[in-house]
Amino acid sequence: MMLLPRWFLEAVLLLISALAFTNAAFIGVNIGTDLTNMPSPSDIVSLLKSHQITHVRLYDANSHMLKAFANTTIQVTVGVTNQEILKIGRFPSSAASWVNKNVAAYVPSTNITAIAVGSEVLTQSPHVAPILASALNNIHKALVATNLNFQVKVSTPMSMDVMPKPFPPSTSTFSPSWNTTVHQILQFLDNTGSFFMLNAYPYYGYTTANGIFPLDYALFKGLSPVKQIVDPNTLLHYDSMFDAMVDAAYYSMVALNFSKIPVVVTETGWPSSGGSDETAATVSNAETFNSNLIKRVLNNSGPPSRPDTPINTYVYELYNEDKRSGPESEKNWGMFYPNGTSVYPLGLSGGGGGGSEALNGTTLFCVAKTDADDDKLEDGLNWACGQGRANCGPIQPGQACYLPNDIKSHASFAYNDYYQKMKGVGGTCDFDGTAITTPRDPSYRTCAYTGSLNANGTGGNFPPTALGPASQVGGNANALIISIYHLPFLATLALTLLLL
Repeated sequence: MMLLPRWFLEAVLLLISALAFTNAAFIGVNIGTDLTNMPSPSDIVSLLKSHQITHVRLYDANSHMLKAFANTTIQVTVGVTNQEILKIGRFPSSAASWVNKNVAAYVPSTNITAIAVGSEVLTQSPHVAPILASALNNIHKALVATNLNFQVKVSTPMSMDVMPKPFPPSTSTFSPSWNTTVHQILQFLDNTGSFFMLNAYPYYGYTTANGIFPLDYALFKGLSPVKQIVDPNTLLHYDSMFDAMVDAAYYSMVALNFSKIPVVVTETGWPSSGGSDETAATVSNAETFNSNLIKRVLNNSGPPSRPDTPINTYVYELYNEDKRSGPESEKNWGMFYPNGTSVYPLGLSGGGGGGSEALNGTTLFCVAKTDADDDKLEDGLNWACGQGRANCGPIQPGQACYLPNDIKSHASFAYNDYYQKMKGVGGTCDFDGTAITTPRDPSYRTCAYTGSLNANGTGGNFPPTALGPASQVGGNANALIISIYHLPFLATLALTLLLL
């Protein structure tokens, strides 16, 4: 058997990585760990797969997580913590040790594609800032030494606080106090072909603006002509605060003579709950923001000043982190509870709870909450089977879903049948607060829930497969010669060949 040269196979992996970045924008997710009941790494990977989430960002380089991602093709960004930067910035040998231990030891089985050096260092750990550029360079040199510098990019996430006046975007600049450090970082990103990592939170932009911007602007909802946000210098219209924040970063880089560094949003999101003084932190607003964010990113367009540059984005965050300190909202940024059920529907159809598809098209099921009141469940069941016109035949005596004969089981089947059939015309998964969506198929034995791949006659039909996002080269992204949907297969093939 003829073995292909290793350099050729590594080139295939690089091609896959390039295609993933240029063909279509992606939605990734941040994985925080400050929660009481942290799921196991294998459960986390299963949840990501069930929602076809292909990109994740870790805040460290946890060995158990990196092992769990092996042979999955999920693209992983690992993190150098703020506490590690001083040593890595001062001693190239420490950077080499870090790369060997946390990157080289796992590649190619684990698809590590980026290293985030610190998190919001300039504003959160300013004493480290003077050595940040040195840390970036030392990490990159360590990657060069291990022949991983083309596969793994290096950058550092920055907050919007480094741009004190982000609106109008066209006049945005970095804070003068950070100009020297930021210039060094941008020079590094430009030299190495990396990207600018931006943490952009319209939630904070809205809540700290004292009513200057309408809530709809922060939630990607359309504004009337008289309320549209326009940059007075460029006359560009901004339909969302998110786009304005990204453009502020682009204009700030241009002010320092860097115009070719793409922006990747490493954090954005919306809290689903908050304290009494955090009135914008609601389930409805969180659902609306993230659903509209997904649609906006996956349309493959850029902000007004860079319409042809997609905005790859990581949602903050996968799980609610109940152990976080600070305002109540800090504990409630997650899209999922630790048991894998969603905090709100993650549909591509936008706010309002109408969609049951996950981040990349996976079906969500509507089931009764485990702690729901039985009387309310009975009312919901009666409504679903009556006015809601759900198919409740399978839960009648002697039928496939009659057993177990309890109110929660019957309500779950009826709720889900209604939801799957009516979601496209505004049907929601709520039922007076007694229902919740989950990516886990609740089917059992001979009882197949509507929407299940096994629903041949018990329930309704499985929803149609979602179309791919529109491609910048014309037509649908599914029609590309090598489309984004073929990448997992190609990556697995290349990884297998590398290991021969």
